Amino acid sequence: MNALEKVLGRVDKSSNKICIVYEDVSYSYKEVFEEVAIVQTIIEKNKIKSGDVVCLIGDYSITSIAYLINLINIGIILIPLTDSTFRRVKQNLDEIEIDYVIDLRNSNVKIEKKFKIKNKTSNEFINIIKNRKVPGLILFTSGSSGKPKGVVHDFSNLLKKFETKRPAFITINFLMFDHWGGLNTLLHCFSNNSLIILPSSRNPGYISSLIENYKVELLPATPSFLNILLLGGHQNKYNLSSLKIISYGAEPMPQSTLSLVSKAFQDVKLQQTYGMIEIGVLRSKSESNNSLWVKLGGEGYDLRVRDGILQVKSDAAMLGYIGVESPFTSDGYFITGDSVEQKGEWLKILGRKSELINVGGEKVYPAEVESIMLENKKISEVAVYAEPNPLLGQIVCAKVVLAEKYKKEISSSDIKKICIQMMQRYMVPSKVKIVDSIEKSERGKTIRR
Repeated sequence: MNALEKVLGRVDKSSNKICIVYEDVSYSYKEVFEEVAIVQTIIEKNKIKSGDVVCLIGDYSITSIAYLINLINIGIILIPLTDSTFRRVKQNLDEIEIDYVIDLRNSNVKIEKKFKIKNKTSNEFINIIKNRKVPGLILFTSGSSGKPKGVVHDFSNLLKKFETKRPAFITINFLMFDHWGGLNTLLHCFSNNSLIILPSSRNPGYISSLIENYKVELLPATPSFLNILLLGGHQNKYNLSSLKIISYGAEPMPQSTLSLVSKAFQDVKLQQTYGMIEIGVLRSKSESNNSLWVKLGGEGYDLRVRDGILQVKSDAAMLGYIGVESPFTSDGYFITGDSVEQKGEWLKILGRKSELINVGGEKVYPAEVESIMLENKKISEVAVYAEPNPLLGQIVCAKVVLAEKYKKEISSSDIKKICIQMMQRYMVPSKVKIVDSIEKSERGKTIRR
């Protein structure tokens, strides 16, 4: 029995119980696995076999899930990509020996066999997976600090966590098709016989309508999304009383935003999550609904802090990057790049070390400045970033979206005056630009630049 068969062993494949809602259509386990059987025939006809490297382009749908299940089952090395990610990582894909491209972006599925390029050297980690005769997974980092990196996993290691039965909640799969958080949610719900809602967009009003219509119990989201949801007043426009848990991660949560979410959802458990493409998703426990302190770990994980940076040893860690030096220590810990504070067993995630702004020797974390600025009701969104400066090395800059009723009243200099009253002088943005919106990545993160 392979790794995925163990995970899906608890699933009654002939059941008429609804397991997926996609584009307002409900599908039972029986209907999903009938689609799996159809796709299995297509894969066999195209002679896709164990050890092949397959690029699967699309987004969540019944068809894409059927391809995922089949491809993992036969032991291929899977590269799942959304349309936008595919365009973003084309250069990276040229470095990988791909055997097949399965394109699900149109109604007609297109399967293309790629021909080998002479004298092209296969990646060492891909060869390790082939020799192990297990499924593999290649995901790409966001590339926010440079070129996206290809992350190579032994998929069987990632699948082990799903062999243990966990509590099941009606869940919206908020994160993307090519993001480990999204795949993690999908596999968790499937393996625990839980209804999963596949959204066609991440618009807060639309997500709120899904929560109301399908009595969603678990909403995984980013802090940026939750902030926009509250700013739009969607918690008052829709009945969100079915929610039991809101989990948040992928970027630092401002304390100001957490306080607002905690107040708006007093009967909902708020749970900070932590995970990375390179190491998987750790089990977590928040100190309280209004606290950013969190315990991380769980079976298969060991944590330590060195020079203020979190390091994680994980049984589910990647084998390595494609064409990039290993980020592991000599004793096997992954250097996350996240700065943290410690309080006994509790940790507070401050932000990426790479985003740290050095103002004349003073350290400024963008997330901390954003959190303080968001405490002022005149500011609805903010993105803090660095610009080089010949005297100080770097200066703090901010893009600000004003609350609707203050848009004609407040200037950039007014915002600087507000900041001077709220934070230490070296943290105050030297440049403030008032904008209509803050750019977000396709994964919902605030883009700071």
